[in-house]
Amino acid sequence: MSAPKAIRLSDYSAPNYSVDSIELTFELFDDKAEITSLVKYRKRPDAKSGELLLFGEFESLQTLEMDGRTLDESDWARGKGTLTLTPRQQEFELKCRTEIRPHENKTLMGLYRSGTTYCTQCEAEGFRKITFFPDRPDVMTTYHTRIEADQKTCPILLSNGNLMDSGALADGRHFAAWEDPFPKPSYLFALVAGDLARLDDRFRTQSGRDVELRLYVNHGDEDRGDHALQSLKKSMTWDEETYGREYDLDLFMIVAVHDFNFGAMENKGLNIFNSALVLARPETATDGDYQRIEGVVGHEYFHNWSGNRVTCRDWFQLSLKEGFTVFRDQSFSADLNSAEVQRINDVRALRASQFTEDAGPTAHAVRPASYLTIDNFYTSTIYEKGAELIRMMHTMIGAKAFRAGSDLYFKRHDGQAVTTDDFVAAMEEASGFDLEQFKLWYSQAGTPVVRAFGNYDAAAKTFSLTLEQRLKPTPGQDVKEPMHIPVALGLLDAKGKDMEFGVENHDAASKSGDKITAILHLKKAQQTYFLTGVREAPRLSLLRGFSAPVRLEFEESNQDLCLRFARDADGFNRWEAGQRLATKTMLRLVGDHQAGSELEVSADVLDAFGALAADESLDPALVAEALILPGESWVGEQMDEVDVEAVHAARGHLRRALGERHQAAFLALYHRLDQKGPYKKDAAAMGRRMLKNVSLAYVAAGGKTDAFRLADAQFRAASNMTDEISALSILANAAIPGAELPQEVATLRDQALDDFRSKWKDDPLVMNKWLAVEAGADRSDLLARAKDLVADSVFDENNPNKVRALYGSFARNLIHFHDRSGAGYRFLVDRVLETDCKNPQLAAGLLRILKSWRRYDPARRALMQAELERVIGTDGLSKNTFEIASMVLGR
Repeated sequence: MSAPKAIRLSDYSAPNYSVDSIELTFELFDDKAEITSLVKYRKRPDAKSGELLLFGEFESLQTLEMDGRTLDESDWARGKGTLTLTPRQQEFELKCRTEIRPHENKTLMGLYRSGTTYCTQCEAEGFRKITFFPDRPDVMTTYHTRIEADQKTCPILLSNGNLMDSGALADGRHFAAWEDPFPKPSYLFALVAGDLARLDDRFRTQSGRDVELRLYVNHGDEDRGDHALQSLKKSMTWDEETYGREYDLDLFMIVAVHDFNFGAMENKGLNIFNSALVLARPETATDGDYQRIEGVVGHEYFHNWSGNRVTCRDWFQLSLKEGFTVFRDQSFSADLNSAEVQRINDVRALRASQFTEDAGPTAHAVRPASYLTIDNFYTSTIYEKGAELIRMMHTMIGAKAFRAGSDLYFKRHDGQAVTTDDFVAAMEEASGFDLEQFKLWYSQAGTPVVRAFGNYDAAAKTFSLTLEQRLKPTPGQDVKEPMHIPVALGLLDAKGKDMEFGVENHDAASKSGDKITAILHLKKAQQTYFLTGVREAPRLSLLRGFSAPVRLEFEESNQDLCLRFARDADGFNRWEAGQRLATKTMLRLVGDHQAGSELEVSADVLDAFGALAADESLDPALVAEALILPGESWVGEQMDEVDVEAVHAARGHLRRALGERHQAAFLALYHRLDQKGPYKKDAAAMGRRMLKNVSLAYVAAGGKTDAFRLADAQFRAASNMTDEISALSILANAAIPGAELPQEVATLRDQALDDFRSKWKDDPLVMNKWLAVEAGADRSDLLARAKDLVADSVFDENNPNKVRALYGSFARNLIHFHDRSGAGYRFLVDRVLETDCKNPQLAAGLLRILKSWRRYDPARRALMQAELERVIGTDGLSKNTFEIASMVLGR
């Protein structure tokens, strides 16, 4: 196909017309929806021309009228997805009547049906699938919406804002009229109509207003909604206390739907959620599900200010709302749970997704310069790296100035569509801190590499620390300028305790409890810092709290890593020391495997992990996180060319060595933490469960049949999904080192998988977990098993959750996805092409899995390239998938 035309930030211009108001009428029927829009336009004083550009992608335009006069094709110029008018009037009304078929809409954008429920998804450009409109975020107006539908099949009729009127109509139909008093862009419009159950609650704001809270779910799911409602109230309280942001309407609604491309959507006053991020009860949701629901409910609620009241001028500014709001939801979760564990999880996710993105052909800036379709830029760079940029500003200017900056930002830009520069300007003005160089983080793609080295002068009691930064070329950016990088630093003595120190020409390091930290500002390609008052040769605790999203190159001995793993006062860096120690060990094992040598793990490494597991003074959740080894993909990322078999062997060997060395200790820890009684969802209880299940996994890693019997016993007796799915995963990955799997263990595995399916086959969310466990298992017949799962009745090729659970989990299974035959690549690309004609967003997301294809051996590279060529050579390919295929191939 011919390449679509790119949209460029440099071409931005304001719209020629503003919209005073829009009135929408939806007439919903079983086989169609008829939509009438009445829009009041006003030509802007700064308009560059008299053209009115409207966007529309739908089946049928019925009529178009201007100020009551019916227009025909001679009155407009029609393009692909556009309609251009040249009105003579400065102000006018445009009435448009369209007809669409929501039940046939498999893109899950615009107005579609999830089961029997009508719902919308308009971000980023879904509103144009409903009616002709200047569908861009800098066109903000008030919305008046009337919905008409059959009262029996659609008793619930919802839209943004406040319910103004409702009542019965002829022929068993009824209506509801909604008004949103706050101007918003079209991407925040929402509609839901169907037969849903409702849960109610209330929240009193800090100013004393009562807000009605409603949660809508499918009938039968009422017992799984309370956690989401409680999370909403916590979010509202936290935003008032932390940012001074009070909710502005008298009603807040959340609707859970099963078919949804995203996690959730922040439509003003009517949030639409993927049901996986709403529904929870202990028997069907894991601890991780509970925490994700809390975080995502918070995220979408926080958007009410950081995204809705103040929104993006254009889609290049997407991180303006998403990066800021991710930072807000991460901070919310950190305050409610363990800040250290939250930071570990945030960084693990960043490295797994965004670092990989930055290192390949899909690298792009947080504020990209161009795109073909904005749907493809809902990426970890925009979200997670964008959040890291906000966090760096918070670190550099301090919490008090950051709060003042956010207050100024919201006050200055309330009701406006603005840019990332506007946000940074508010932070600069409130703090007096120069952030001009820092703004390069928004425009330069890639992950900076920071190299550290130094020298201790015992006589002068000083340490000279040199930091170097480099940023490799990325697609479209060959030359890079030095970034402004905040580097948080601590110094440890020989016993692992923090030492006091100063920084020449800098304030003394600040002390918080046992932790003493300085923030160094790296702004040049190389800078040397002189640390004073250092009483002995220090061990460096660099990048504390992961103060910047960089790759750190710093030579440390196993002895120093073990010391920091055991003693570092910074919880994140304690975990990081363990990750560096494990990665260093696995890379050495990779070399031994490649050389055909026997794989052995040094005693100091084994003892370091064993000592951590035995430390009862630590938060069990932190211990559990620290015991989880870096994944195979992360280890592969440290290699110039990924050796799939060697990485798999190295990680498996280290896990087995730890399991065998500390078998008795892990077993004792498991039994100590295996507490009976009612399920508790507080952070402490979740931490104990996590450490218990990590301990069981290490017991099983030793490969003894008794361990799998123990896992089966937990599976059978589990009273909550966390314990049940953890045990099932251990059984699904059962292996005996150097031997065939005993028949007893194979039977336990197969029976558990079958029993789990039989037990939960009617619960689609739980079945997503089963698909993920099956597709992620390490078994020789995995590809054949995955193909069987596609044919299983619990799999739905049109449901994004199910597609991601099966294909996403299979693709993350390094050793099997990258089978030398290339069959795994074909399996994935077949699904991409089958999905593309129905749901381009989902298809393009799947194709991103191949973004690192150049980093593998020549044979695998050739196989992946052939599959990518097959994609790009397909007739009728969507813009979404074409763009990703082109980027990945480097075209």
